[in-house]
Amino acid sequence: MIALIQRVSQARVEVAGEAVGAIGAGLLVLVCGEPADGQAQVEKFIAKLLKLRIFSDEAGKMNRSVQDVRGGLLIVSQFTLAADLRGGNRPSFSAAAPPDQGRALYEAVLACARRQHPGVEAGIFAADMQVHLVNDGPVTIPMHIA
Repeated sequence: MIALIQRVSQARVEVAGEAVGAIGAGLLVLVCGEPADGQAQVEKFIAKLLKLRIFSDEAGKMNRSVQDVRGGLLIVSQFTLAADLRGGNRPSFSAAAPPDQGRALYEAVLACARRQHPGVEAGIFAADMQVHLVNDGPVTIPMHIA
C-alpha cells in the first residue's frame, strides 16, 4: 500500500462541483492499493497512520498524532501513486492494484479507519475528483506498507 499523507488545516474533495468530503485540521491521505495488498496491509497502514506523530505539541515539536489532536481524516483513492517512470515520459500504472481489487482495498481502508477514528471523510473511488487543501507546515510524508 502506498500513501501520501499531508497535514492540513483544511481539505475537501469535490466531484462535479459538489463537495463529497471535507475536514478541518487533520490529515489528507492519498492512498493506492497494490496487487499484493490485503487486509493485513490495510490494518497495518491504519494503525501507523493513526499513531503518526506529525502534529505539534506545546513545545512546537511534532509529537502528537491525529488521534491526540482529534483531527479529521480525508482519505482519497489515488492509483497514480504507483506511477513507474523508468520506461520513458509516459508513466505506467501497472504496479497499482487492478480496479476491482483497488476498490475493495479502498473500501477496507475506509471501514478500518472509521472503526478506529471519528471524523473520517472520503472521496469517490474512480471519480474525477478535485482535491482542495491547505497544507499545514507544509508537512507531506510518503508511506509504503508492504
